[in-house]
Amino acid sequence: AFAALQPPPGYLAPVRQHGGQAPSCPVTPAPYTGALQFTSKYEGSGSARATLNRQAEQNFRAQTAPITRLEKEAGRMITGYMRTGQQGRLDCAIDWLDQWASADALASEQFNHTGKSMRKWALGSLAGAWLRLKFSASQPLAAYPQQSARIEAWFVRLAEHTVREWSDLPLKKINNHSYWAAWSVMAVAVIADRRDLFDWSVGQFRIAAGQVDDQGYLANEIRRSQRALAYHNYALPPLAMIAAFAEANGVDLRGENQGALQRLAERVLQGARDPAAFAQRSGAKQDMSELRKDYKYAWLAPYCSLYACSEQTRELNRTMGPFNSFRLGGEVSQVFESP
Repeated sequence: AFAALQPPPGYLAPVRQHGGQAPSCPVTPAPYTGALQFTSKYEGSGSARATLNRQAEQNFRAQTAPITRLEKEAGRMITGYMRTGQQGRLDCAIDWLDQWASADALASEQFNHTGKSMRKWALGSLAGAWLRLKFSASQPLAAYPQQSARIEAWFVRLAEHTVREWSDLPLKKINNHSYWAAWSVMAVAVIADRRDLFDWSVGQFRIAAGQVDDQGYLANEIRRSQRALAYHNYALPPLAMIAAFAEANGVDLRGENQGALQRLAERVLQGARDPAAFAQRSGAKQDMSELRKDYKYAWLAPYCSLYACSEQTRELNRTMGPFNSFRLGGEVSQVFESP
């Protein structure tokens, strides 16, 4: 009864140019097939989970290094291919992903919270980048039918894990992690034309929208003490992406909970200019270090494709961009070009 699921129109763009020699393909990071049980970088920080434990963070980075390398470098190869058309970049990205898919990496049933978080983050990064290959008018995947089938089947398996692990949580435990899980599932839903996965992602968005209060705050992110504003901002990229993908398939989420997404975005932008309201609400002076990184505002690209952004917000989108966020699949401004 439904048309095939589609990404927003920018994902249909052809490869931009052709020419030049691709860099040599690095050795693939060993597929991670072990237990997804990793150290939290906030280990020992109490219920706010807001104080970084430097030693724990080092342990986390070491434990997850091959996963993060796959996310960042495979995404970079795909972005590079879409810019240059250099076949070697595409060959390398597909080889890396096919090795991980063939090993059924990241699929362990042994996981802790940090482990299942890594699974959905990696899935969103990789599937988000794959969307550009899958839907490009240049049809770059036509020459790789078997590898593409294995990779996409792997994405589906990871998405089904993600749905199981992030469903039916009590509201007090539904926060930015659930929103990022929903973005990863949305990316796979469109790749695989899985309406059930699409509906789950939209359902998670609606729960998120219902959590935004009339002032634009998220109670579960306010609890993050000095990182409350940073985590409100971190909640926006997956929500804006889900809303943009839903709109591309005839589902308008902008009105959910009286315009919750816009209310949240405006609260965050106001907080970035003056964090006093967040400090008052959370009871802690806000740590602004994350808010000073332009790429943390990559959500502006999909957001300003959905809303008539103010001149001030459009200027932020222009001056901070073009955005390239590996967690959103790479060149997010490129696929949401706004006037």
